[in-house]
This record gives sequence, C-alpha cells and structure tokens, in this order.
Amino acid sequence: MTNAVEIRGLRKSFSDLEVLKGIDLDVAEGEAVVLLGSSGSGKSTLLRCINFMEEPTAGQIRLNGDLIGTEQGGRMRYHEADLCKLRTRIGMVFQHFNLFPHMTVLENVMEGQTIVLGRSKAEAKDKAMTQLLRVGLEMKAEEYPARLSGGQKQRVAIARALAMDPEVMLFDEVTSALDPELVGEVLKTMLQLAEDGMTMVCVTHEIGFAYHVANKVCFLHDGLILEQGAPQFVLQTPETQRVRDFLAGHSLFKLPN
Repeated sequence: MTNAVEIRGLRKSFSDLEVLKGIDLDVAEGEAVVLLGSSGSGKSTLLRCINFMEEPTAGQIRLNGDLIGTEQGGRMRYHEADLCKLRTRIGMVFQHFNLFPHMTVLENVMEGQTIVLGRSKAEAKDKAMTQLLRVGLEMKAEEYPARLSGGQKQRVAIARALAMDPEVMLFDEVTSALDPELVGEVLKTMLQLAEDGMTMVCVTHEIGFAYHVANKVCFLHDGLILEQGAPQFVLQTPETQRVRDFLAGHSLFKLPN
C-alpha cells in the first residue's frame, strides 16, 4: 500500500520541554489510525505537526511522497507559502467547532472553498451541499450555528473540512466537548468516512471506536509511540503494563449509539 503520511524521527520542543521525542509513523492511503494515550503524551502535538500548525523541531514528514520543507544545514526549513498550500491538502477537525456564528451552515462550508481554493460560489455551493448530504445535514443548510446541537455543529465542521478535498483528515478529540448522547452521531459520521476509504488520523479516548474502526492503533506515552499495531492486539493483548493500566475499566467493544 502507498503511504499517505510518512513520519521519521519527529521531535517537537517548546523551550526546554520536549513533547515529542522521536516519532516514526506510517499512515497508509485509506487507513484509519487512532492515537491513544493519557493527557500530555503528545497526541495532539503530533496532529498539529502533521499539518504544520506546529513546526517540528527535528525529523521529516512526507505527504503522499512529497517531503515537506527543504533540508538546510542538517535540519528542515519551512516557508509559510509552502505550508499554506500543504494545509489545503490536510483537513483538520478540532474539539471546538469554530463555526462562524453570523453565517449559515451552507455559508460556513462554502467560505474556505471560495477564499482559499478560489472556487466560484456556484461550485462551492454544489460541493458544500454534497458534503452536507454526506454528513446528514443537508436539511440544515440555511440554519445558523446557534440553532444546531453540538453534534450537528461538529458534523458541519467535518463537512467544511471535506469540502476542501483533503488527502488526509485529522481529528483532534472531536467528541470530547459533546454531551454523551451526541457522541454517537459524530462517531457514525467518522465511521462512514473510514468505510469510504478516507485516510484518517484520530486522537480520541473512544476505545470502542478505536477497536471497531481503526486499522492501526498507536499508544503514545511520554512523547514516544509505546505500542502500535492492529487494534485487536494493542487493545486486547497489550505488551506493556502502561497500556494495560490505561485500558483498565474501558469497554473495548462498545460503540456509542
């Protein structure tokens, strides 16, 4: 299989604090990878390095074979113009929805297409409606975010990212701010994306989603990948006590309704 994302020797420091300490990770095209680990393990920082919201301190990242940045003097250098182009190839959905409250759902999904990609309003509208249909919200196109539930807002955020035609989708704890009864509708949308073959990297504490949906689970601890592999192995027969402790008390097999 072709790798959509290749990460080698990735390190990230904030002043004297080294958060990522040498990450090697391959994400195959069409693969769903779930990152697990306790708070502070480096999961979200890793996602933010993949789309260069945070510039790596060391290491290399390739997107569909393209090396990001140029090597100069033994380290990678990045130019903002190149990173802006890169970010159009990677969709990211956050814990908080960040929808424009003064715009309708349709306008929210159109905005990035017209401003960043230069699409006509007609083309952007068609694409937006296609993605709203995909997430089950085509009937809410003319509503404003204030009239939506948290789960619906998150699905609009997913549609907005998909409308940019990304090569990879990143999800950073997208259900953690939702009421428990709304989690399932967002996870079902992500499940459908995985079944459609979208390349995905997800930070989540939803162990059931990781077990049923992921092709690969990576457990991060102290800035390193402690274990990685098929969910049946990492989640059912972990090799390390740290992973066993993390999983204690979790229901491995249940997906939220």
